[in-house]
Amino acid sequence: MSDSLPILPEPQWRAGEHQLLELGTGPGVATGAGADEPCLRADAARNRARLLEAAARLVEQFGAAGVTMEAVAAAAQVGKGTVFRRFGDRTGLLMALLDHSERKLQAAFLTGPPPLGPGAPPVERLRAFGVAVLRRAVDELELQLAAEGEPDRRFASAPRMVLSAHVGMLLRQAIPGADCELLAKTLMGYLDPALIHHLTKQCGMAPARLEAGWIDLVDRITGGAPSH
Repeated sequence: MSDSLPILPEPQWRAGEHQLLELGTGPGVATGAGADEPCLRADAARNRARLLEAAARLVEQFGAAGVTMEAVAAAAQVGKGTVFRRFGDRTGLLMALLDHSERKLQAAFLTGPPPLGPGAPPVERLRAFGVAVLRRAVDELELQLAAEGEPDRRFASAPRMVLSAHVGMLLRQAIPGADCELLAKTLMGYLDPALIHHLTKQCGMAPARLEAGWIDLVDRITGGAPSH
């Protein structure tokens, strides 16, 4: 596949597996505040947890659309400015709500059992990765859609960069010499929450079909043997 490719530039951003979790997933990472998170004063940490608990209750009661900065402030009985100072904006708040499941996913593909975790061939890990991301998206689809930022933030968010870097690393192992950075971005497009919403909610496709489609796409790109 790579014989006819031109000489490729080095990827602009690359991380090894041991580095991915260090990037963090909270909204503060994008603004440089993530490194301060472990040093939060106890009262600040409690306030943050209180705000997130209030936001989670609003999601349960009213869906993601019911989570506004004003509603969270009222539910937590704090001033609206407190919510803005802690999360920046509504997107930052929603991303913080997704942080727990994001970290679980990262831990699974970094240190969990194969085929999602280390120990399996790269193509098998790519297959398992996409299935795991698809299942998480289906479970949290409304919240993920609501947390999508503007284009300049959407594709440069820390969680998306971590996932894309992992896909790129596996692609480099499976098809060295290909433009794996660009291929990783392309594969991540298949896992985009907006596309998953369109396919499952508007086109009526079963999640199992999307999972099978991911496996087929990975195998066609990498030349991997069919998994079944």
